[in-house]
Amino acid sequence: MTKKKKKIYKKKGKIVKDLTKNIFRILNVDSSKSFNYKQIAAKLKIEDTDGKNQVIQKLVELTSSKKIKEIDRGKFQINEDRKYSIGTLDITSNGNGYFMTDDYENDIFIPNNNLGKGLHGDVVKAYVYKRKRSNKLEADVVEIIERSKNEFVGVLQKSKNFGFVICDNNKMYADIFISESKMNGAEHGDKVQAKLIDWPENSKNPFGKITTVLGKPGDHDTEMHSILLEYDLPYEFEPEVEKEAESLPIEITKEEIAKRRDMRGDLTFTIDPKDAKDFDDALSFKKLENGNFEIGIHIADVSHYLQPNTVLDDEAYARATSVYLVDRVVPMLPEMLSNGVCSLRPNEEKLTFSAVFEINEKAQIVGEWFGRTVTYSDQRFAYEEAQSIIENVTLSDDVQPYTMPADISITDTSYEVKPAVVEATLKLDELAKILRKKRMKQGAISFDRVEVKFNLDEDANPVGVFFKTSQDANKLIEEFMLLANRKVAEFIGSHKGRPSNKTFIYRVHDEPNDEKLASLQNIISKFGYKINTDTKESTSATLNQLLSDVQGKAESNMIETLAIRTMSKAVYTTQNIGHYGLAFDYYSHFTSPIRRYPDVMTHRLLQHYLDGGESPKALPYEERCKHSSHREELASKAERSSIKYMQVKYMQDHKDEVFEGVITGVTEWGIYVEITANKCEGMVRIRDIKSDYYIFDEEQYAIVGQSTKNMYQLGDDVKVQVKKTDLERKHLDFNLIEE
Repeated sequence: MTKKKKKIYKKKGKIVKDLTKNIFRILNVDSSKSFNYKQIAAKLKIEDTDGKNQVIQKLVELTSSKKIKEIDRGKFQINEDRKYSIGTLDITSNGNGYFMTDDYENDIFIPNNNLGKGLHGDVVKAYVYKRKRSNKLEADVVEIIERSKNEFVGVLQKSKNFGFVICDNNKMYADIFISESKMNGAEHGDKVQAKLIDWPENSKNPFGKITTVLGKPGDHDTEMHSILLEYDLPYEFEPEVEKEAESLPIEITKEEIAKRRDMRGDLTFTIDPKDAKDFDDALSFKKLENGNFEIGIHIADVSHYLQPNTVLDDEAYARATSVYLVDRVVPMLPEMLSNGVCSLRPNEEKLTFSAVFEINEKAQIVGEWFGRTVTYSDQRFAYEEAQSIIENVTLSDDVQPYTMPADISITDTSYEVKPAVVEATLKLDELAKILRKKRMKQGAISFDRVEVKFNLDEDANPVGVFFKTSQDANKLIEEFMLLANRKVAEFIGSHKGRPSNKTFIYRVHDEPNDEKLASLQNIISKFGYKINTDTKESTSATLNQLLSDVQGKAESNMIETLAIRTMSKAVYTTQNIGHYGLAFDYYSHFTSPIRRYPDVMTHRLLQHYLDGGESPKALPYEERCKHSSHREELASKAERSSIKYMQVKYMQDHKDEVFEGVITGVTEWGIYVEITANKCEGMVRIRDIKSDYYIFDEEQYAIVGQSTKNMYQLGDDVKVQVKKTDLERKHLDFNLIEE
């Protein structure tokens, strides 16, 4: 595929996704004008026949649903008579909402009294109208089509014969009424999970029943379980699931080995975090006679044990992902599988699914093989151990054993690493750096974010904060996992440089939103930074330069966060549009089936095609992809919520201290400040700043004193002190220390 054709194909993918909104955008500019499909295609810069056909199909579809009208043969106009639309509710923390629908270019404001008992995330039918004074669009919810959720976590406020559950989620604007018979033994002040059972027409509160009593607010386990339940994430397996896992045959038989490529004799090792228990990937290394290297990326063969249409598979699919909270992992698979039979532990034979590459000194792929294998891990490294080798040994013809220092060793004792393992680690690091350099040159975005980690005591209380950065050892593993994921997707998705049209699981990432990029440029210009968005290539290059320039600066975390928000979300789908952030035309997830269900589907489809199978229908897989993307998003929110909880808990013990911070957000009700030393973020409310009456200036991302004209602006350095900590709401309030 030529570069030009690649660009058209990817552009087409983006257009298809937003086609409805783009057509409405064009027709809404002047509702009295009409356009034919050629004019619309030209405005959307669609030049290929396939793209134009999709425009025609979409126009027919919108006409039949009366969202647009055909006023003359082949000429289309916005239908001003359309009043009702279906979309999703986004509730704000102040109780108002926005209606999000493909029928309109922008989200539509809904005042609280027009929500019609709709809740955050609900799919609703809404009446859209223009306000008489401002001529702005507003909406009125007329029907709840599908509830996003009907179970909520909160604290029970109990009276004599009834009670209300005050929900933790600030987007849940209505307290839940609980009658005495629906208390389920809960006491006043308990943290509970409540289920909506009715919402009478004449009541401002929904009626519910308590399904689970979680414990007392502030108790650590209670709060962690609350976070999981808030996002509909289970924290234990049902007995029947555990029983099925325990009954699996785990012996590796001669018959099974005979069906696989036997790679037990190849030098193989794992590199993982110190506290990891589920090792789902390993690397093998072998020097070939022609001077090249054979490198195997070996992944736990979860699909051998996880068979379709079983209780175990149904549970894994329902979960779709492992969840990583601050103090625990909630696995996708029972421990017997995740930490046992599937985990590539050292000195054990394991069934694996492998991508094996012949690679030359320039990190060019000159051969590839995919299939089921049996492997044997010779060594387990923590990232810190592999990093110690990389930093202290130079690759040479006469590599000596390396003595691992006791303070770095995962066994807390010094030990000797064999020369072959040392050489393999150094050569893999060298090749990974070449692969990374190529990827960056092709336009990949480098988000090397600092992770906030907590030192916890035996009761899981945070006693310290530290920052974790990605080092060479982390990047070594990352590059070879990226290589396997990319090459597996290419192997199935591409045939002689063209899409193969075989059903497969892709991990896709769309190009950044132009409006968000413009907003980012507006903000970073205040700090003296700039990005060039003229082309895809210039956008990638200058974003990378920006991320490099802010490293170590006070505003780094804020700008990195804002840059990430300009990006589209990566999702799973059968419709490949490439991965913008990685600069790959084809990309999948193959390397973590212990913790991600899409990887299990990838393994199954890959083996199906290796066996000569025909392409299955895409629709069932597309539904599974949507489910997996949704579960991933929930898990990510739960992880962030657990971090926020720990930050608030940590700050409870530091109320008397003054901290230096940076303003990371400005709103009409206050400024958000991130503490430089620990990345904890809280709010300084405008009403708490006593030196003047401050007014929000949206254009300058600032609040300005009415009398003094003193300004607090996004990115400013400030000093704050903790005013209030709210563990249940996971919220920090600061007092501003004014100079």
